[in-house]
Amino acid sequence: MTTERREPATTADERPMLEDWLEYHRQTLAHKCEGLTDEQLRTASVPPSDLSLMGLVRHMAEVERHWYRKVLAADDPGPIYCSEADPDGDFHPTEADTWQEAHATWQTEIDIARRNSAGVSLDDLAKGRHRSGKQFNLRWIHIHMIEEYARHNGHADLIRERLDGTTGD
Repeated sequence: MTTERREPATTADERPMLEDWLEYHRQTLAHKCEGLTDEQLRTASVPPSDLSLMGLVRHMAEVERHWYRKVLAADDPGPIYCSEADPDGDFHPTEADTWQEAHATWQTEIDIARRNSAGVSLDDLAKGRHRSGKQFNLRWIHIHMIEEYARHNGHADLIRERLDGTTGD
């Protein structure tokens, strides 16, 4: 599977521009994971960190769920990979965890995020609240998600290069 990444428009209105950048960063993370085995995707390649590409994808599934379901839509189905026993469970894939499952879960959360934000204006306040108690509008959530993906895509760049020497955007 080859991920097609579309460059964001350079002259779009605010909402399409934010959504284009968010999609671009989602596609970039998928692109960084292409062509690797499950074992490579689970490999924490920069000791002492246990960060892996599969862990990043699982983390972003949790982050998409948190912001677009729990906060934006006030729908809290609970965590996917995290638990009281392992609050960072998203970053700890085991040998039993597969790319197929992690990718499908992530894509499901992205699809739900798109649906939940479709009828909401950028200025609308979320129906739910963040654990801090603060309210956020959709604009802030989109910008935060772009920042979150951009930061983790930088991690993905380094992990991928360490795994097989592949570099580039």
